Amino acid sequence: MKSVPVFLGILLLSAAVSSCNKDPKTYPVNVRMTDVPGPYTEVNIDLKEVELTGNDGNAVTMDVNAGVYNLLDFSNGMDTLIATGGLDVSEIQQIRLVLGSNNTVVVDGVSHPLSTPSAEQSGLKLQVHQTLEAGVLYTVLLDFDANKSILVEGNGSYKLKPVIRTIETAVSGAIRGKISPVGTLAVVTVVSDLSYTSNVTSGGDFILIGLPAGIYSLTVTPASPFNEFTQDNITVTTGVTTNVGTIVLH
Repeated sequence: MKSVPVFLGILLLSAAVSSCNKDPKTYPVNVRMTDVPGPYTEVNIDLKEVELTGNDGNAVTMDVNAGVYNLLDFSNGMDTLIATGGLDVSEIQQIRLVLGSNNTVVVDGVSHPLSTPSAEQSGLKLQVHQTLEAGVLYTVLLDFDANKSILVEGNGSYKLKPVIRTIETAVSGAIRGKISPVGTLAVVTVVSDLSYTSNVTSGGDFILIGLPAGIYSLTVTPASPFNEFTQDNITVTTGVTTNVGTIVLH
């Protein structure tokens, strides 16, 4: 039986900050799932929960698009968003996938139950140990080796004992900064080929996330009586948050 690498893409990014009093998670996470073709007709996973654990030991349950996913539907560049959430700390140490009981594998046109006792109780625990930088978009690929992960028991039944390799890469950059006077309502826009916008927090901070590498112009549009501010030629590099410092409005 050949190996079936199943890739679960996890996008790690910081939040676009807002002017509301309750700040969002510093390191929100989107979880995406994809796959490549393999020898099975279907590999159906009953996804119930996705949980992240940071380097502070605290676990965060994500908002999950629960359901049964045929991993083979997501091949040749196709993927799907399965969960969103975030962390308050700068390092993700573990991802835990909790599966239900409706898991199956189809071999030669016949559907077989795929038992996952560990996934239903304690979950599939994946060690990541990825240090994050606020505002940078990351992809964590979970390389699911079906040749080693789907076991055929002596009675002909199938069991899932996942063997998963994680691959982490940064795929974007970010721009962050602060405005003064603190408490001024303002909108920040950066423009390259496309434009990206964020609000300034009540503490004067702003961050624009998930930016492709390139040269950007930044504009701060504050409330009256302050004047608009523009800064050109800001370089964004993949995997780096560019800090433009404190912008003093006049």
